[in-house]
Amino acid sequence: MNRSSAINALVAIRLAVGASAWLTPRPAGRLFGLDSKANPQAPYLARLFGVRDVALAYGTISTEGETQRQWLAVGVACDVADSLAGIAGGRRGYLPKLASVLVTATAMGAAALGAVALGKE
Repeated sequence: MNRSSAINALVAIRLAVGASAWLTPRPAGRLFGLDSKANPQAPYLARLFGVRDVALAYGTISTEGETQRQWLAVGVACDVADSLAGIAGGRRGYLPKLASVLVTATAMGAAALGAVALGKE
């Protein structure tokens, strides 16, 4: 995968996940195995996450050069932190195992796309 394809895929994923988390937090959470009925604050948290992903997508696609590399690096840092949070949630039992796998895999995939985009010029 070339740099441009990695960036475009990453931006598309961030926009899709981020917009759905903000606009429809309960259904979006269910796609990741989360139960918003058991946690009525979940839609609020989903919207915090969602707007962050939309902002990362916008910052990445609307910039070039070193500024774009900075947006990509910040995105990778967020994705790695999200991966670690997913693993911790599964290990400590506050995320169901399936949800832990889904959120961790999604975050790791985004981190990998970001790493590909950072590694190629």
